[in-house]
Amino acid sequence: MKKILSYPLSVISYIFFFLTLLIFHVIQWIALKLGGYEAHKKSVDYFNFVLMRCLDVLGARFSCDNPHNIPADKPCIFVANHQGMYDIPLIIWYLRKHHPKFVSKKELGKGIPGISFNLRHGGSVLIDRKNARESLVKMAGFAKYLKETNRSAVIFPEGTRSRTGKPKKFAVRGLQILIKQMPDAVIVPLTINNSWKLFRYGLFPLDLGIHFKLKVHEPIPVSSNDPESLIALTERTIIGDIE
Repeated sequence: MKKILSYPLSVISYIFFFLTLLIFHVIQWIALKLGGYEAHKKSVDYFNFVLMRCLDVLGARFSCDNPHNIPADKPCIFVANHQGMYDIPLIIWYLRKHHPKFVSKKELGKGIPGISFNLRHGGSVLIDRKNARESLVKMAGFAKYLKETNRSAVIFPEGTRSRTGKPKKFAVRGLQILIKQMPDAVIVPLTINNSWKLFRYGLFPLDLGIHFKLKVHEPIPVSSNDPESLIALTERTIIGDIE
């Protein structure tokens, strides 16, 4: 019965989703042209809030467990497991005061209303996974930008999302570069749970009643240990709370 009900509700949710992409593509363009970075950033925050609300019809819930005082006077490197596309609205909305910018594959930089525009103009970095040299240069430039603006990186070391919730092996090259280039930053491990369940049947129908959970772990100063130990600790911390 639950799966049968999910068919019509998924159609409604997708209609809201695509309308949101189109409407906020225009809003972002206007905000950037007329108000610059701050106005565009505000539009992106609410864009992602509305994307989350598109799942209300499916009975979805969102929560963030963050008992820690994350420093706002220095850049953060948010490191998270990756279970689905709704990981991103979770992070953007709940951690919005830290100005999160994403390490993303270049293919997402075009063709997706609203989302591609933000990736190109909001401060994120688009990486060609097939071009290692160019990626290294872009990551170094990204780190410089974050230091100069006191904004924060979000990186998914698994690379691609887990379709079952089971974590994949971390690819650490990008994280190593950020650690090396940002010695005054803090690493903030993030654990995301249940995001993968939305697409347990594929893209259609969407599952009902998912509780999307974001857990923020204690910040770790980059200067507190060597990169290998930092990355190993970060990976253990994230994986240890995957349900």
